[in-house]
Amino acid sequence: MKRLLQRLIFAGLSACAFATGAHAQVSAPGPFNTPAGTFQFVRDDRDFVAMLDRDIIDRFDAKTLTHFDETGGQGDTVSRVLVQSAYGPVLYDLRRQPPLVQHMRTTLTVKRVFWQPDEVVMQGPEGWFRFKNGTLTKLSSTKMTYH
Repeated sequence: MKRLLQRLIFAGLSACAFATGAHAQVSAPGPFNTPAGTFQFVRDDRDFVAMLDRDIIDRFDAKTLTHFDETGGQGDTVSRVLVQSAYGPVLYDLRRQPPLVQHMRTTLTVKRVFWQPDEVVMQGPEGWFRFKNGTLTKLSSTKMTYH
């Protein structure tokens, strides 16, 4: 009975979360306006480099560029970016200067992203995950509603 209730709660929360604003994949290299400056991705041989105001802040391996962006209220600035790299997701927090760059170093293909003030919630083929304070945690069921 408890297992059935957990499944129903998770299914309901998943449906609500999807209906209230999952952020879609983007493949555009930029440039994007951010609170930290102008951000863009540039192909460099087989890698991509992440650049902020013409300075390289990170390098990652990926066959194609796929990222999820958190935009401001009017959609004119990007505050956080989650990139799918060959070695797992990379989070760029562009709300500060210098920006925070965090490589998750786990095999996870991200399907959807929900941005929260102090965490990122992601859906992958293996289920739901939370990335908070540099730690990736698999979620089993929750009473939280993500928007």
